[in-house]
Amino acid sequence: MKVYCPFLEGFNLSKPKTMKDLQEEVDAYIGQFKEGYFSPLALLARMTEELGELAREVNHFHGEKPKKESEEANTIEEEMGDMLFVLICFANSLNIDLQESHDRVMTKFNTRDKNRWTRIEE
Repeated sequence: MKVYCPFLEGFNLSKPKTMKDLQEEVDAYIGQFKEGYFSPLALLARMTEELGELAREVNHFHGEKPKKESEEANTIEEEMGDMLFVLICFANSLNIDLQESHDRVMTKFNTRDKNRWTRIEE
C-alpha cells in the first residue's frame, strides 16, 4: 500500500540518496510546520538525548546489561536513524552542508592521520 506524503513529493525513493537529498528531505519535512527548526541549543540537547538512547541499545545488545522484558524493543539501527535526523536538523538550522563537512574531515584524516594507524598489508 502506498501512502501519499506531500513532503516527499519530488524525491525518488527508489535510488540511493545523497547527503544533499537527505538534507533537502528533512528540510521539506520541517518546512511543513510553523515552529521550524529548534534552536541550536535545543537541537544539541535532542542529539544528546538520542545518543543516550543509542548507548542504551548498544549496551543491551553488546554490553553486560540485558534488556528487561517490559522494555520496548528498539534497535541500534532505529536509534542511529534518530541521531542522523537530529544531526541533519542541526546542520540545516545552521546552513551547514554536511557533504562539505564530510569532505573536509576525510581530507584531514587522509593527510594529518595518514600514518597514524596500522594499515592492512596487501
